Amino acid sequence: MTVTAKTLVSLACVALVAGCTTFYEIPIETPLTPKLDISKFQRVLIAGFVSGGSEDVDANNETARLLRSQLRRNSELEVIDADVLPLLEIASEQAGPVGRDTPTIPDGFAPPEAIEADEQENPLGEDDSMSEEDLENFETIFANIGFWRDLGEEYQNPLILTGTVYFSPHAQSGMVTREREVYDSFGRRRTVPVRTYRDRRGFVLSPKFIFIDGETGATVYTERHREEILYDASQNTPALSSYFELMDRLLPSVLGAFSTQSIRGSRTLLK
Repeated sequence: MTVTAKTLVSLACVALVAGCTTFYEIPIETPLTPKLDISKFQRVLIAGFVSGGSEDVDANNETARLLRSQLRRNSELEVIDADVLPLLEIASEQAGPVGRDTPTIPDGFAPPEAIEADEQENPLGEDDSMSEEDLENFETIFANIGFWRDLGEEYQNPLILTGTVYFSPHAQSGMVTREREVYDSFGRRRTVPVRTYRDRRGFVLSPKFIFIDGETGATVYTERHREEILYDASQNTPALSSYFELMDRLLPSVLGAFSTQSIRGSRTLLK
């Protein structure tokens, strides 16, 4: 038997077997390990955030409002409707008297007498907004177990979501690649990459989400993110619009801590 004949016989056998075989597609679902066990909680309290950076966006209130809205739609936990805590002020009070190594809050949150004294020392009104490093000095409030336990007791021991949010203008210059349309001698259009130097301005968003057990006051999970967005220097994009655009990028990860997710797929079996 020639090679060609053998090949034809082999193909015929394969076709015969395939014709007698039944294919079954079985759906499968693989659960993912949840970031956080929320089985003991029925309620969630968005307490507020220690925020700093741009004064154009109230990151404390905006973050709390956005997370409440998202959790009402994407979580089975009851979202507690409560006032957002001014955690920056509370953290400053807990720090005690101002000393050389004690963090201070920016003018917008300081008491009137402190603002007046600062104006006398800084008559030119230079920018005193907090940096991201300054914001970290207030994170000691999250280790105050008694404070969070008392807050949890007030709201029937919920899961408490809090943390820090830093949102600030950001600038960067460098080479960027742009697509440019060109035409050849026959009038045919095509695009070519072109490297140009650009000044770009935008914003950086650096939140740290802290999950606290309202019954014990202890931190059970922490998640940190950092996102930035840049535009051409000539583009005037509102700060609040950029804030929401950056939050959209990290919301799926934050919401993933509130639900058990799974990967759906299928396998094909032969019979």
